[in-house]
Amino acid sequence: MSEQPRISRRKFVVGGGAGVAGLAGAAALGWNAGKDEAPASADGLPAPVRLPFHGTHQTGITSHAPAAALMASFNLVADNRDEVRAVFKALTEEFDTLMSGTPVPDRGEHYPPLDTGSLGTNPPPADLTLTLAIGASMFDDRFGLAARKPRELFTMTKLANDRLDQTRCHGDLLVNISGDSPDVCLFALRQVMRRTRANLVLKWMVEGFNRREAPKPGKAQVRNLLGFKDGTANLDPSSDALMGEHVWVAQGDGEPAWAVGGSYQAVRIIRMLVEQWDRAQLGEQERIIGRVKASGAPLGEQDETDDPDYEDDPRGDRIPLDAHIRLANPRTKATEKNKILRRGFSYSRGFDPAGRLDQGLAFVSFQRSLDDGFLAVQDRLSGEPLEEYIRAEGGGYFFAFPGVQRKGAYLGQALLA
Repeated sequence: MSEQPRISRRKFVVGGGAGVAGLAGAAALGWNAGKDEAPASADGLPAPVRLPFHGTHQTGITSHAPAAALMASFNLVADNRDEVRAVFKALTEEFDTLMSGTPVPDRGEHYPPLDTGSLGTNPPPADLTLTLAIGASMFDDRFGLAARKPRELFTMTKLANDRLDQTRCHGDLLVNISGDSPDVCLFALRQVMRRTRANLVLKWMVEGFNRREAPKPGKAQVRNLLGFKDGTANLDPSSDALMGEHVWVAQGDGEPAWAVGGSYQAVRIIRMLVEQWDRAQLGEQERIIGRVKASGAPLGEQDETDDPDYEDDPRGDRIPLDAHIRLANPRTKATEKNKILRRGFSYSRGFDPAGRLDQGLAFVSFQRSLDDGFLAVQDRLSGEPLEEYIRAEGGGYFFAFPGVQRKGAYLGQALLA
């Protein structure tokens, strides 16, 4: 893919800041379900629809920014590859049923119902997507898959400034769910868990939201909990060319054949020290990020979409050299290959024993290469001033399967063949 030397994982020391000014929830700056325009609701946002399950790629990677989302990581309890295959088939069938809105049969009063009923008997369209990814632990000695491991997939290590809670890290499988409301996501999670309870054990989960605005070309749809617009310079998921260049694994990348059409997924559960941030002067906040808080414009510019023009500011007089946006995306020819597709969301877990709010960003990015994508961005962010206000507490690296293109096929089929 690239002639750039691979980044040393030992050298990779940074405090999880890559996505804070790049909230992946703004990953989709427009509609991307079959490239058809969805009707707009009264607030200017696309009206909820049923998104297609089948396709070359998993829909939830490039669909429009969700209002609600959750990620659930599971450990797989299975004795052999046949049992793994049964789990993947069950997940595929459940994802298809949920996304298509297929009614479940009524088995009568003498049996447990086949769904929770929390959305009623005819759930409305809700922008629901479910996406499946697998972790490095799937390629241990349990299932004979070691030779088929994606070449850049490894277990996320603790980095400088991290406070990783191992109970909130890694996992064999990661189910990503997004929709137009929290109850839709929780309904989908319960349906998945009841279908796979014999083989999947929940390891950790995080749920959250995006405060969405009406989509405007080139502008972010959401703000993060630091109050800044998030995702202005994100990739446009409606561009097949950009997705092919930066997101989808392709033939010739040196990856196993089954991985072609899939994508590496990086997850970082980043706590924001919001009380400390709220006491920082506005000017300091803007210098740390590199943008005007109210408008989202680069410092010294007028509009959110204005080019920060770093070449005209070589000493950082306007936008500091260590500003988040400048480090994350220097906008040079050499760093073009480091672009990633962000698709995260804000979260709140109440408060900690010291009475401090436990809030932050569930950062998610998809990329064709972990080394050239997420890891390269993180390497540049090492030591940035924003580290004083954030710390990573969980997450992991996963590989999202290619899509299912026909009825009867299932996620991970080529891996297990």
